[in-house]
Amino acid sequence: MVDRVAGARTLPDDWPADPGRSLTLNLMGSFDWDLASGLMHLDPPAYEVLDLPPDEYDGRRATVMARMPSDEAARLDAGVAQALKSGRDHYGVYFRIRRRDGTLRWTHSQGCVRRDADGRPVRVIGIVRDATAELADSTARIAADTERRWQTSVVEATTAALAHARTVQDVIDVLKDTHGLEIFGARSLVMGLLEPGGRIHLVAEGPQEAFVPGTRYTRVDEQYPMSEVIRTLAPRFIEGPDDFAGSYPVLWPHIAGLGVEAAAYLPLIAQGRPIGAFGLLYDDRTGFTAEERNLLVAIGSTIAQSVQRAVLYDQEHDLAEGLQQAMLPRRIPDVPGAQIAVRYRSARMGRDIGGDWYDVITLPGGRVGAVIGDVQGHDTDAAAVMGQLRIVLRAYAAEGHTPATVMARASAFLDELDTDRFATCLYAEADLSTGVVQMVRAGHVDPLVRDTDGSCRRIPVDGGLPLGLSAEFGWLEYPVTTVELDPGQTLLLYTDGLVEQPGADLDDGLQLLTALVRNGPRDPQRLADRLCEVVDERGGDDDVALLLLRRRGTLTPRSGGRLHQHVAQNDPEALRSARHMVRSAVVAWGAGARADEIELIADELVTNALTHTEGPAEVTVRVVPGPPRRLRVEVEDGSSALPRRRDAGESGVSGRGLLLVDLLADAWGVDSRGGGKCVWCVFGVPER
Repeated sequence: MVDRVAGARTLPDDWPADPGRSLTLNLMGSFDWDLASGLMHLDPPAYEVLDLPPDEYDGRRATVMARMPSDEAARLDAGVAQALKSGRDHYGVYFRIRRRDGTLRWTHSQGCVRRDADGRPVRVIGIVRDATAELADSTARIAADTERRWQTSVVEATTAALAHARTVQDVIDVLKDTHGLEIFGARSLVMGLLEPGGRIHLVAEGPQEAFVPGTRYTRVDEQYPMSEVIRTLAPRFIEGPDDFAGSYPVLWPHIAGLGVEAAAYLPLIAQGRPIGAFGLLYDDRTGFTAEERNLLVAIGSTIAQSVQRAVLYDQEHDLAEGLQQAMLPRRIPDVPGAQIAVRYRSARMGRDIGGDWYDVITLPGGRVGAVIGDVQGHDTDAAAVMGQLRIVLRAYAAEGHTPATVMARASAFLDELDTDRFATCLYAEADLSTGVVQMVRAGHVDPLVRDTDGSCRRIPVDGGLPLGLSAEFGWLEYPVTTVELDPGQTLLLYTDGLVEQPGADLDDGLQLLTALVRNGPRDPQRLADRLCEVVDERGGDDDVALLLLRRRGTLTPRSGGRLHQHVAQNDPEALRSARHMVRSAVVAWGAGARADEIELIADELVTNALTHTEGPAEVTVRVVPGPPRRLRVEVEDGSSALPRRRDAGESGVSGRGLLLVDLLADAWGVDSRGGGKCVWCVFGVPER
């Protein structure tokens, strides 16, 4: 007997409850399944759980299984079969049954397996219960976890994509990407940046057209969504068309036809101050949940940091590029007989300044000097060295020094600057009337020549050490390579940033450049633009300088070259350069078999001029077109005294010069030149 009163509490009259009633109230029933006959007994609560009328049940388990979707019945059978075969005594399976109204109900069955003396299963006794509420809570948790994972993935994906964005345009491209808008669930976006004076510049819209005429530039105090969020520093979530039309009557008529149903405008705030605004436009939304609002605010903060970084990058890069451009020639002179194109592309490295440069120098006698160079490093020191080198190279060339002398003196100058920088350089001096080009290379990449038929080839140029290093090691001898540029041919000078890529072979880069030049436009300006387009598409961490010189005119029979050099008194270096010039010209013009004797005669004539006069000598070597084809050497000086042959005697140390000239030259003579004279000699050379 149980006392009906426990303290001050009165127990119900029907306590303790009937176990069967308790199972019914909790939607829990029992079953008894005989495996041999296949019959399954259900109690009344089990009928309710399974929503099965007793008069429709024939006692067979197959009838119960028929009320389940096929995949659910398969899952239940698999769970029971595994328990029977594995020897386990218990199993539990979640499955869904189809109710009479067609809906599905989550159900859980737990059974106990009875076996005979031999261990064979003969009977299963268990319970079946309604698991709707249980799994509803679990489903809610799963949905919440899924939502949180989605929000996390959105933030992570946006942050990862923006991490690679350097410029403002990069940020815009990331956000406008189809996948980017898909992450946000929006159809279009707009972005405006705050400029001085309270003006907002619309820098992005789309990809679907969302621009409203007259809103490219707006102000903070105007009645526009971006103006409002910048003014208040608070996000603005527009819930629907009525909200849009009522809040922004000036803007709404222009976008009503775009199908915009809702919008989210976020202020872009960096370091506590607004730098712009970002808007997402939706066509299938009528509101924003608290979680969605929080997510968009977080994304807005990420975008703001990326935009600020990109704005600073753009400003620094523009400053660096402006400084670099200021150190390059302001204008390229018009050179008769030539088409010249120059380009410079800075590396995508923020404020770092490179040391690449080009220059074009007009010289007397229709000649032109072309310079391309690269100072080691990417900083202001490299740019400063570049500016000084460009000036001294121009000065030395304008003074009339030979290309080898120009390069040697520039190297000595760089060494005297007491800097740890060196520079590569290539200097080409071209006589456009004859097409003769003398080139000197200081550790630089070889130039290219594009022929009139479009073919392109590399010109191997004898080289010396880079500027600065050659002076430091005392190796200031720079060999001169002489080539002839036919009318219509283009000489291409460039820095290594055009052909070098990290991890790639230099030869591969040269082959790619050769192919681009071969297949590129004939016009130098258009060809330079095409090469720069490739550089811009490829990007890179090195500057690129480019100089193209095309000799004008149509292709005509070669008229021969002409080289000229000034040799000052007491300048042994100039005398050596003159010898080298003569030898290079003789070899380049196909008279290599007579190179020794021609060089000997030229040296003798120059030495006589410097010995017997008080002024400089002028050496000219040129080809006289045939037939027969001849090479003419001329040495001018300022003395009117004519040379004469004399007998040097057996022990004499002078007097043999003109004898050598008379012996080795095919012809020679002396011409008066006003206040001076010209001693000349001619040598027959074979036809090309």
